[in-house]
Amino acid sequence: MWIDTHCHLDAHEFGGESVAQAALARERGVSMIVIPAVAVANFPVVAQLAASLDNGCYALGIHPIYVPHAGEDDLRVLREQVAAAMADKRFVALGEIGLDFFLPMLTEPAMREKQMFFFREQLKIARDFELPVLMHVRRSQDVVLKHVRQIRPAGGIAHAFNGSFQQAQGYIELGFKLGFGGAMTFTRALQIRRLAAELPLDAIVLETDAPDIAPSWVHPGRNSPDQIPRIGAVLAELRGMSVEEVASATTANAKQTLPRMQGC
Repeated sequence: MWIDTHCHLDAHEFGGESVAQAALARERGVSMIVIPAVAVANFPVVAQLAASLDNGCYALGIHPIYVPHAGEDDLRVLREQVAAAMADKRFVALGEIGLDFFLPMLTEPAMREKQMFFFREQLKIARDFELPVLMHVRRSQDVVLKHVRQIRPAGGIAHAFNGSFQQAQGYIELGFKLGFGGAMTFTRALQIRRLAAELPLDAIVLETDAPDIAPSWVHPGRNSPDQIPRIGAVLAELRGMSVEEVASATTANAKQTLPRMQGC
């Protein structure tokens, strides 16, 4: 069996097909799909969607791309919603949170500061509730590491990891797993493929980030969680392992870093 540790199954690109997509993924061996929130407005959406699936769970958080339109009251709502969700067995993490220094609108000094404020406050919530975090780390690996070292959550995942071996080691030393997905399937993605092949297998989890980051055989189309087994087969090929070994290891890794998932 497989686990998709990061899938925006509630995204508008899926239209009314979210439940059908999850069922197809289940048929193909995806035993669990983690659906992260991105803003206060979709907190109830991801929770309700996860509850409607036999292979769905969810996370709550404010994504850095949504920080420009967020206010401090959203952090209060997040803390309250997390407190309430602790009784929900399908709630597994705080996320998607993090920093994005790629999009121009997010790199202006004032917006960088606002991002870091929201990230730190969300790390505090995760720490207070002893929750792992699903982290967005685009062009921000070292800054994310700095804040995580200062405010230690209960581990988590560096989503769509595309850093250096040194940065990977920094996350691993802090108890984090590294998320690999569709980007790894492109032969020109030399650095990501080297990381996937050479990092310790117990540090790797699989993800789609669907509907985004489609694998090479789907690009430029819409990604979907049923692609996880084929993405996993690419990881197995890169590492010279059997598909079964990779499925077993990455599933165990996901359950280790998201322990509440085992109650789903």
